[in-house]
Formats: sequence, structure tokens, C-alpha cells
Amino acid sequence: MFTGLVEELGTVRAVIANAALGGSRRHDRGDTTRPPDGARLEIEAVTVLDDAVLGASIAVNGCCLTAVELGDGWWGADVVEETLRRTSLGALAAGDRVNLERPVRLSDRLGGHIVQGHVDGVGEIAEREVLADGSTRVVVSAGEEVLRYVVEKGSIAVDGVSLTVAGVDTASSGWGTFEFALIPHTATVTTLGIKGPGSPVNLEVDLVAKYVERLMRA
Repeated sequence: MFTGLVEELGTVRAVIANAALGGSRRHDRGDTTRPPDGARLEIEAVTVLDDAVLGASIAVNGCCLTAVELGDGWWGADVVEETLRRTSLGALAAGDRVNLERPVRLSDRLGGHIVQGHVDGVGEIAEREVLADGSTRVVVSAGEEVLRYVVEKGSIAVDGVSLTVAGVDTASSGWGTFEFALIPHTATVTTLGIKGPGSPVNLEVDLVAKYVERLMRA
């Protein structure tokens, strides 16, 4: 369980794809093909490694992964095909920055909202506009399967960052948009400050909305 408050920006050290017939190959910058059979993701970090042990959970761009390897200033996680298919992690390459967060302790303050690290879908940044007060207006396009759970003033995790929805615009085509305001601090300490139009982002909606929908159907 996470809060959507990013602890540090890590850097992808390597993406080592599992080859279909055994062995492995590295997934380097410029290689846009998704590793077909999963991959080992290696990430350089400091803060999230303070108390990390093998088997620990760490959220990477809002996706909960398990640490299976720990090195000096880096850690590794196995990313299965299911995760690559449902998230934007398959597009990562060496040198990319990623948002990192450790699970919340029961004694911690819940400064964001309850985030599971289970990505519901991948959206795309459609617009970003720097406003006079220094904040940034960001518009994200998403499919109906995500937008039906998004409400104005509700919470959503974008690449693992807990944000408040400022507006929602649905479309008959099955795709629509939602927007949020990004304060300068969040832009500085997360990948949302460096991603522009066309960049994919992982989206996780409020868990409560999905349970309410399920109960109403019953």
C-alpha cells in the first residue's frame, strides 16, 4: 500500500529482456520494442534502499514491483509480461528517470491517498501549460475504462503521484481527458516535471470507486 508521495527520482540502470529461446538481451535507449517475455529492470536509487531487503515492495512510476536483487546503489525487479502489457514500464530504457516510493508504514501520515500500485491503464499527456502562479496545468487523455472512475476533486495516481482531479471531459469515442494542477515542488521531484505531450503515464484510480461499481452491479 502506498500514498502517492514520491520519495525520490531513480534512474534506470538497465532493462534486460528475457529472450524467447533462453539467454537475455539488453533493452537500450531507442529500442521501442516491448520485451516479449518479461524483463529484469535495474534501477539506481538511494533513499528507497535504506531499509530494502529481498522481497520488499517498491513502486516504480506507480507500479508495485518486488525487489529480487540488491546491489551497491541499485536494485532489480522482474517485470512479467502481464505488467508490461498493462503499464508503460515496457517503454523504459537505460537512463530514463522513474518515480520511486516505498510502502507506507501503519504509523506514517497518509499525506496523499490510498494507492495500491496496481495500474488500471496507461494514459498519455495531451497538454501542459505553465500558469502565471508558477503551477502547471496538465491534461491527460485516457480511455473510458479509466475515466468512468474519475471525478472532479477526486484523487488519481499518475505515474504513482497522488493528484487531485481539476476537471474531466468525457468523449463519445471512448476516450476523453482529465486535468490536474502541478505545483512547482511536485514538478521538481517527480517525472511529471519532465514529461511532455505524447508521453505515456500509468494511471490508478480510486479503489473505492471500483468496489462501489461492483456492489451496484450485484
